Amino acid sequence: MKIETKVNIPIRAGNKSAGTGTFISFEGIKDEHFAIGLGDYENVEIPTVRLHSECMTGDVFGSERCDCGEQLAEAISLISEKGGYVLYLRQEGRGIGLYNKFKAYRLQDEGFDTFEANEKLGFSHDLRDFSVAAEMLKSLGANKVMLHTNNKNKREQLKEHGIEVVDMLNTKVYKTDSNENYLKAKNEVAGHMIDLEAAV
Repeated sequence: MKIETKVNIPIRAGNKSAGTGTFISFEGIKDEHFAIGLGDYENVEIPTVRLHSECMTGDVFGSERCDCGEQLAEAISLISEKGGYVLYLRQEGRGIGLYNKFKAYRLQDEGFDTFEANEKLGFSHDLRDFSVAAEMLKSLGANKVMLHTNNKNKREQLKEHGIEVVDMLNTKVYKTDSNENYLKAKNEVAGHMIDLEAAV
């Protein structure tokens, strides 16, 4: 895998200007995953990195059933200060796709948690493969990173594929009445490190 195109785009984090991000595409990648270089990303010794899985409902439409949009805005702001990358991975609904995520939401309305809903649809808890993120980071020359996440699985998958994670920087907690059960399930089932008492 190698870098294909770089283009600078002025961007926002939530409702605030976040300066200019360098959007980066890659050759030899099938799902149009891309990276955004933020801050002094080319010169920082250890870039701060977020692996952000696409969430159309949260990232674009501000869904309160998850915390994805808020996490993305936080990552853009933080990494713009520290220097590094957001890797935007087209793995909607933990890899089950957008239409299946809608079906999973319907099952959650019936009382199943997000992981149980995926199982009811015939999928495993999480189909996301972060090996592609490791290859993207290698193409960017980022073989050693500070990882911005609450998800230990991201760290483990990067390490398995040759990326040194020097530390994890937890995201903030964006709890609402609509997503509290979702956040609890991420902790209890997937081992995320979300301090629900520290919600912003």
